[in-house]
Amino acid sequence: MAVQFEVAYSRTVIGAGVVAGGPYFCSQGSVFTATTRCSCTSDLFTCRVRPGGTRVSELIAITDWFAASQTIDPTSAMASHRIWLFSGTADSVVPQPVMNDLQTYYRHYIDANRIAYKRNLNAEHAMPTDAYGNNCLTLGTPYINDCNYDAAGELLNWIYGPLSARNSGTLNGRFLTFNQSEFIALPTWHGMADTGYLYIPSACDGNSGGQGCKLHVVFHGCQQDPDSIGATFVRHAGYNAWADTNRILILYPQASATYTNPNACWDWFAYDDTRYAQKTGRQMLAVKRMINRLTGLTPP
Repeated sequence: MAVQFEVAYSRTVIGAGVVAGGPYFCSQGSVFTATTRCSCTSDLFTCRVRPGGTRVSELIAITDWFAASQTIDPTSAMASHRIWLFSGTADSVVPQPVMNDLQTYYRHYIDANRIAYKRNLNAEHAMPTDAYGNNCLTLGTPYINDCNYDAAGELLNWIYGPLSARNSGTLNGRFLTFNQSEFIALPTWHGMADTGYLYIPSACDGNSGGQGCKLHVVFHGCQQDPDSIGATFVRHAGYNAWADTNRILILYPQASATYTNPNACWDWFAYDDTRYAQKTGRQMLAVKRMINRLTGLTPP
């Protein structure tokens, strides 16, 4: 979802940090493709993950077509972005060939010196931290693993840095819960939870109204939604301590399970909306409205 949003709204954002994800429009609206070519979440006999298996040239052509039709922002806006990628060598869900394809996809639009790719850590499919979670080679809830590696800090420093050292003690800011139905009608009908979260550092709170602060959007992974793990991802993925000392608001929009999306993934395979990867996709537009609300941008 981070890739999807960054490509579609490339004039709004300045980059993306991607932990175990495939190229833009990888599934091409097909659950079968999503689970056999973009990931290995089906059985091993049908999994087709291999180098080049996502058909990057086709995905680039589709991206350019969407941009030409103005359903996503111009691809030229990506040239100034900073991209941070992470793929564990032991990732059994989104194996490295998929993320290698993502790097190839990005290189079509962005110079190599603006792309960082960490791919030498023996880690399973999870959010890597240096202080919280399961063993680094564990595959399972809450999909946050203590790998002695601070992925959140690394990606924030790459996109916005160099940053001040993170807060090593009690957080100074506050968590705000908000009703996501302000941004999408009947959210649970469309794979979004009723409630989302915002972390507000103390320096971005109060009379200043957040002036001069940055905004970073964090999309959780599948099975990391509130019904599955509560606020565990929001509190322990590693972003808030860095936000506290660097005037960064952290927006945590929340997905939810539906009949066609039992693992509460974000819509990157058209389970709710055929326009899922374009600016008018329901979930995409909902998150953009959240950003507009926080930044005062003109509504899309």
